[in-house]
Amino acid sequence: MSSGSVLQGGRRRRRPGSTLAGLLVLLALVAVVVAILSGAGGNGSGHKASASKPLAPQAPVAPPSTRAARPDPEQAALAGVDAFHLNFQQPPRAGIVFDLNTGEVLWRRNPLKRTPIASLTKLMTALLAVEHTQPTDMVRITKDALNYSGSGVGLLPKGRHVTAEALLYGLLLPSGNDAAIALADWVGGTRAGFVAQMNEKARLLGLRCTHFASPSGIDDRDVSCAADLAALARIDMSKRRIARIVRQAHAAVRFPIKGGKLFLNSTNPLLRMNYPGTLGLKTGDTVKAGHCLIAVVRRGGRTLVVVVLHSPNPQLQVRSLLAKAFSARV
Repeated sequence: MSSGSVLQGGRRRRRPGSTLAGLLVLLALVAVVVAILSGAGGNGSGHKASASKPLAPQAPVAPPSTRAARPDPEQAALAGVDAFHLNFQQPPRAGIVFDLNTGEVLWRRNPLKRTPIASLTKLMTALLAVEHTQPTDMVRITKDALNYSGSGVGLLPKGRHVTAEALLYGLLLPSGNDAAIALADWVGGTRAGFVAQMNEKARLLGLRCTHFASPSGIDDRDVSCAADLAALARIDMSKRRIARIVRQAHAAVRFPIKGGKLFLNSTNPLLRMNYPGTLGLKTGDTVKAGHCLIAVVRRGGRTLVVVVLHSPNPQLQVRSLLAKAFSARV
């Protein structure tokens, strides 16, 4: 039996000394808690939080390649202050300049404005294609692939088989809508099935402005914004198969036609003019989308990406933005 209580009439009765001891213990615990809370606030411990140093992160920061897999385009587009300013007489409808490696945004214009994106849509088609095919996979050219409008490879042989890599070249260099449909049918089963996969991928990547209606961009309901396209371009450039293709101004691809090779030319104006350091990426052009361009350029150890949407002169505006961005102090 405890010395702090006695049994009386079948019940325990607390002794007065026991009650006083319990009260003292409770007061001591309260004092300890108050001391801890005062120390955490930085006012009662004799130390003040430094205003010049950010708090240390509670978890390790992921490397750029990992961060790119789950981008937050809205935060990337809106955080921080532009590193430079550039006034265009006729500015693009929207645009963004950012560092490919760090994701840091250097310049932005209407980064979350939704607008048709034409063949920039093919960046998502290419991403799903490399994730679901091997370069040597043989893709059957269906009748559906020959039922296209707009730009195309033009020599896809109906009923024959073409490597996935050859179609990827046809998709990204001459911006072939027929190549987009062929890959979509192969990966998604049907064109509609593939478009559903495109939209699901956009959702998983957090691309909040983006909606797809076709694998090629020929549909004006293919819409996105500069911030989303920046995130998508960063992911595409992390894929070796895509990065290897989009840096080429010209390519000769093995193809089941007479002579055995298909000669393809890039639509990227910076590659076509041998602009120094150009690594890709993609053009887009329809009446409603206007002229669109995403360009990746490396110079002096830095790799910058420029997105311009509905630009009156994408080549000139991208070059002006790159000149400012590379000279800006960041």
